[in-house]
Amino acid sequence: MNKMSKCSMLTLAVLMSACQTIPSVAVADNASAAAEVKADAAPVPAPAPPTVAEPKAAAASPASSPVAPPPPPVASSKEEPVSMITPMAERNATIRATGYAVISTQNHKNPSQQRLMAIRASKLDAYRALTEQVYGQQLDATTTVAEMMITSDTFRTRVQGIIYGAVLESITPIGDDTYETTLSLDGRVVNDLRVLYLSQMAAARRR
Repeated sequence: MNKMSKCSMLTLAVLMSACQTIPSVAVADNASAAAEVKADAAPVPAPAPPTVAEPKAAAASPASSPVAPPPPPVASSKEEPVSMITPMAERNATIRATGYAVISTQNHKNPSQQRLMAIRASKLDAYRALTEQVYGQQLDATTTVAEMMITSDTFRTRVQGIIYGAVLESITPIGDDTYETTLSLDGRVVNDLRVLYLSQMAAARRR
C-alpha cells in the first residue's frame, strides 16, 4: 500500500510539473507568434516621391523688355539747294517791301495835304512791291533796231494780285521832301493769297 501510494504521488508530481512547463512553452509560442503578426501588420513606408528640379525662370520675353528708342536722325550739315525758280516769298519767313513818295509833286496847294497824299502814295507803292514779290509781274518789252542801232526800246510792266494781312512797320520822312513806308507780310500766307487770287480770276471768267 505504501508503495502504491508513493508511486501515485510520484506520478502526480511529474504530471503537475509537466502541466506547469506546457503553459510556459505555450505562452512563449504565443508571444513569438504575436510578434510575427505585429511585424507583418506594420505599415510599409511609402516610397519617397521623386524630387523634381524646379524649372529656371524663363528669360524675359522681348516684348516685356524695354525696347531702346532708335537713335535720332543725324542732321545733315548740307542744306538742300534752293531751286532758281523758287520765289523769294517762299525762301523767307517774312516778306518786307518799301515804298517811296515825294511830297512836292502831290497835286494840292496845301502843304499839309501834300504830306498826307505823299504818305498814302508811299504806302500804295509798298503794297505794289509786296504784290511783285508774291505774284511776280508781267513784263512786256519792245525793242526796235534800225541800221544796227537801237532806235526804240520800251518796257511795259503790270502787277496784279491780292494782298491781305500786311503789317505797317514804319512811315519815315526821308529828308525834307520824301516819305518812306515799310510793310511786312508773313510768308506762310503766300500760298493762301495765290489760291484766293486764282479762285477769283476763275469766277470772273465764268461771268
